[in-house]
Amino acid sequence: MALRTWIRGEGAPRGVEDTLAHADGLYNLARYLTQDPGEAEDLVQETYLRALRGWHEFAPGTNLKAWLFRILRNAFVSRYRQAVRHPAPDLYDTIEPSPEETATGEAPAPGVLGPDQLRRVLSGEIEAALRSLSDDARTVILLDVEGLTESETAMVVGCAVGTVKSRLNRARAALRAKLADYAEGDEP
Repeated sequence: MALRTWIRGEGAPRGVEDTLAHADGLYNLARYLTQDPGEAEDLVQETYLRALRGWHEFAPGTNLKAWLFRILRNAFVSRYRQAVRHPAPDLYDTIEPSPEETATGEAPAPGVLGPDQLRRVLSGEIEAALRSLSDDARTVILLDVEGLTESETAMVVGCAVGTVKSRLNRARAALRAKLADYAEGDEP
């Protein structure tokens, strides 16, 4: 909200409001890179902060979306390197009961899944398949899903277009293999 208020007010650089159109795509990529919703929100916020600080470096007429995704990727890499150098202490692991167990006081019958539970299981399997990919493969898949062209993806990732094409091809093949049971309609 504060960003929108500032953009509408005085002092905002010209064209900054266009960056908000890419917030969902940035969050989606950040979510899969960090695998944590809170960290993803922080990463997107840091991306916008860096974009606003470096707005004078953005060349009008160039690809804003690719520029923002590149900033997000670089911010993620910086955070990752810092976490490797200065790891945080591990927290205690806790197990929480599922909502079904809490409501009824017992676990649901084995093998019985409602529509919402089935949706969660399938989306969980797709997310697990995405997480099993390397960071490079997952990044190109998610950028492809966000609608970036191969050349835009190459600019974001910082490699040649041919490298993006091969990573994308290998990542798609790996996802097809991991999700083949769902594509055929078989039960997992």
